[in-house]
Amino acid sequence: MTLNELSINETCYIKNLLSSGDSRRRMLDMGLIPGTKLISAFKAPFGEPTAYLVRGTLIALRKNDAEKIEIEKTDSREGD
Repeated sequence: MTLNELSINETCYIKNLLSSGDSRRRMLDMGLIPGTKLISAFKAPFGEPTAYLVRGTLIALRKNDAEKIEIEKTDSREGD
């Protein structure tokens, strides 16, 4: 599953970055590394970008960037 498939208010962990080059470096610089917890916060009025809560900071990603982030959904009842 990739990040763009995550619904609003769902939580996940990053499994893998599927991008390379400058795009990959940008994601890593924003703290998007394997094992990082993400929460899908909200979408812009026209559907993109989507805002995600990462390490206490909101970041916005376009759909084409979110498609390059492989995730594992969590059960929201875990208490994470």
